[in-house]
Amino acid sequence: MIVAPSFLTADMSRLESEIKSISTAKWLHFDVMDGIFVPNKTYDYHIVSEVKRYSNQFFDCHLMVDNPLIDIYRYAKAGADSITVHLEALGLATKVAIDAIKNLQLKVGLSIKPNTKIEELLPYLDDIDLVLIMSVEPGKGGQKFMEESLDKISFLCDYRKKHQLNYLIEVDGGINLSTGRLVSLAGADVVVAGSYIFNQIDRAKAISELENV
Repeated sequence: MIVAPSFLTADMSRLESEIKSISTAKWLHFDVMDGIFVPNKTYDYHIVSEVKRYSNQFFDCHLMVDNPLIDIYRYAKAGADSITVHLEALGLATKVAIDAIKNLQLKVGLSIKPNTKIEELLPYLDDIDLVLIMSVEPGKGGQKFMEESLDKISFLCDYRKKHQLNYLIEVDGGINLSTGRLVSLAGADVVVAGSYIFNQIDRAKAISELENV
């Protein structure tokens, strides 16, 4: 299992040391919120450039924004390795965003909120590198894991095998050791964990345990 720590609950006043405390994780997850598409507002692409100075992890940027098309190039230039956009924010422009991210030589991800039907992803699954399933309603950290997301993960896992596709299945929301095991059994490849990791004294141990669920 790939663990992608989200640093929403980190101490932003000492961000460099906080990021270094999770340096054993292969990926780093950026939760970008604009206060429009989701209720909360976080940071923008400038923080990607800042963290790039002291991290060589895979930068997994999740754009929970109302108009992701205008931000794709900014995050690519700042140092993103993967950009995930939301189907709900793009609608008919989803393919345009996928092509734009691909043209920048980045991995492309597509995400859906909990109430969006998994079938809406089907036209795009052979054209993307990652599917991000939200197992909480996006907008804030520390929410309880929604178990109905397990059906979506299982569906994506079965679909991938049946159609011989290669996308990764990523899960974000309410992840801890027990829910990490559940999503792993359902077929997930990547988990995003925020408060669970940052609330631990030994963060490297927490990351290792999640990697091996």
